[in-house]
Amino acid sequence: MPMRFLLLVSSSRHVWQVYGLSKNVLKAAGMVAAIIVVCMPKSQGIASELHHLRSGDEGEWDSFPENAPQRKLIQSFNAAPNDSDRSLRLRQQDVKEGWEVVLNDNRLGRLTRDENDMVVYFSVDAGVLKAKNTIVVQPIGNHKASDDIRVGEITLLDLPRSGALSQSGLRIQLLDDGKPSPGRITILDEDGAMVSIGTGSSDHLAIRPGTVYTSTGDANIELPAGTYELIAGRGPEYSIARAEIELAEGDQAEVSLSIHRTVNTSGWVACDTHVHTFTHSRHGDATVAERMVTLAGEGIELPIATDHNRHIDYEPSSREANVRQFFTPVIGNEVTTKTAHINIFPVDSGAPLPPHQHADWKSTFEGIFKTPGVRVAILNHARDVHNGTKPFGPKHFNEAAGEMLDDWHVGFNAMEVVNSGATKIDPLQLIRDWMTLLNRGRRITPVGSSDSHDVSRYIVGQGRTYIRCDDSRPDNIDVDAAVDAFLTGKVMVSYGLITEMRVNDIAQSGDQITVSEDNIKADITVRGPDWVSADALQLFANGVLVKELPIDSRKRSDFPTGQIYRTTIELPRPVHDVHLVAVATGPGIDGLHWKTAKPYQPDSPVWISRTIGCSGAIHVDADGDGQWQSAHDYANRIVDKFGDRLPANVTALESFDEAVAIQTALFLHAAGTPPMELLDRDLLSSASAATKRGFMAYVTAWRRNQFARVE
Repeated sequence: MPMRFLLLVSSSRHVWQVYGLSKNVLKAAGMVAAIIVVCMPKSQGIASELHHLRSGDEGEWDSFPENAPQRKLIQSFNAAPNDSDRSLRLRQQDVKEGWEVVLNDNRLGRLTRDENDMVVYFSVDAGVLKAKNTIVVQPIGNHKASDDIRVGEITLLDLPRSGALSQSGLRIQLLDDGKPSPGRITILDEDGAMVSIGTGSSDHLAIRPGTVYTSTGDANIELPAGTYELIAGRGPEYSIARAEIELAEGDQAEVSLSIHRTVNTSGWVACDTHVHTFTHSRHGDATVAERMVTLAGEGIELPIATDHNRHIDYEPSSREANVRQFFTPVIGNEVTTKTAHINIFPVDSGAPLPPHQHADWKSTFEGIFKTPGVRVAILNHARDVHNGTKPFGPKHFNEAAGEMLDDWHVGFNAMEVVNSGATKIDPLQLIRDWMTLLNRGRRITPVGSSDSHDVSRYIVGQGRTYIRCDDSRPDNIDVDAAVDAFLTGKVMVSYGLITEMRVNDIAQSGDQITVSEDNIKADITVRGPDWVSADALQLFANGVLVKELPIDSRKRSDFPTGQIYRTTIELPRPVHDVHLVAVATGPGIDGLHWKTAKPYQPDSPVWISRTIGCSGAIHVDADGDGQWQSAHDYANRIVDKFGDRLPANVTALESFDEAVAIQTALFLHAAGTPPMELLDRDLLSSASAATKRGFMAYVTAWRRNQFARVE
């Protein structure tokens, strides 16, 4: 039978009678103990292993076996009938959809919808247990997509749930350079799983299994007895701190964790343009009070409230939570229509809601920009399907030319290229879409955001946008100045990494520079905390990869703290204008303290997690006319001069890149040239390699459009 200890504890001056003090607590206090054995509440194992379940016919991820043995877990066991409340502990992994736990036809509750590895507890009310029992874990209803999960390590405890979760107490103090700091504390058990916590959220705490956000740097929590690893941090600008602690039943322990800012973001404001709450969006799990704590805990300085078709002001909530000193809130709205989700800001207090019932984009955007105060309209997660529509899918979008089909109005002036709550199998797909829109002549700002509805499942601020403006007072950011900088592209997109670029020592993201020298010099710095790494750097000109470099993590010590890599790349100055974009990528974060999430709408079972840092675009006036011209502008001039004479167009494209060739193909197609004629062998026999690639890319995308539109 399991045992606990009654200890008669003495020091040189005092004697205590204490239940359950662990050896490390006694040793730290310089105590000795006489031990008397008494009985602990017993537990009964029901399922010792994790079981793979699949709710659908097809596998969700290749990390699971191809063939799933079962759709539900059914486990029988014997027990004594219970005349008092008991509890059930189980471990779950990769739970995306709804699953329930049923004991003897009594629904104990749902598994936590969270893909992270965690241990959860359920109440077993008096009278539920019988001599012979059956526990079932099964999907709730019919899932839209197959969900592969692991569940098991099920234990029946002779304690009510509240008692099992409050066997010990722990006070955690989080410090930044010796002063209390907001932050996130992750608590893992000996098996590396996030552990359920007996304490609930409060005015300064936001708590979920394995996660404690504190806005004050102080957290008093209750836990089951056990051995734990604590990991504390405050987003990607800060170090993390770790500690291990053993807690026996009855322990009241304290631990202090120190973090510090390691990544220099001076002159850049950390903004999350896509933030939700359950309070106002009615899905997810973060209340508005909890959201205030998590924003402070992740170091977001300019949060945009974007609940669905609601204008929400965080000003009162942030003051009530006493976190207003950490950020400047902005009223926004995720205008949720039948064909798109569009984040808008800033919204004047008291402004009417824009109409969201329109199916056509022109009417939607007209309504958006009539809303008092609104200057920004961000197209969200354009490769995801909502209400049957994927805005940047082949039915509506030519991905080579950046052309919206069916005259869909391009009224947005920014787009998400990283959404950490809706990542893609191809991590750079949306970045390429954005660069293609720049080639099309659209001035679009790239955006990183979290789309977080939750306290912990999708981490607020994990995807974020750094805006180049004064950040010296997080509580008093000049919103108008920040919006001005945002709309001119003075931004960097971060998903764990930050990639900063300067051209010819002067131009930064969003700037235009005239270059008369023979070469263009790009100085690129990749930043990140020591718990994030990068392994590749890519430089694009007009969306065309012109340089790719490996990043050797072993040489990180060559650079200052907070820097991962720094290099200078020189390119021959082209004869035409280009936009330059630098992108660094690295391994995804497996640690549960800031785990990078799986795609929410995967289009493949094969996924490799990646972190991303993307610069904004720098517009290089290479032809020296004092203006920046897009690939679309150059193509327009070529076709305007030579009309539909294909050989003449091909000759004119000789010195241009494939982006200009693609836009030329777009003009020719619009003027009546059948796309397949662009691939005529005789026509292309004298074409440049860039022209051939451009024409082929356009025709390939056009063919995808045709197939999608006849399905």
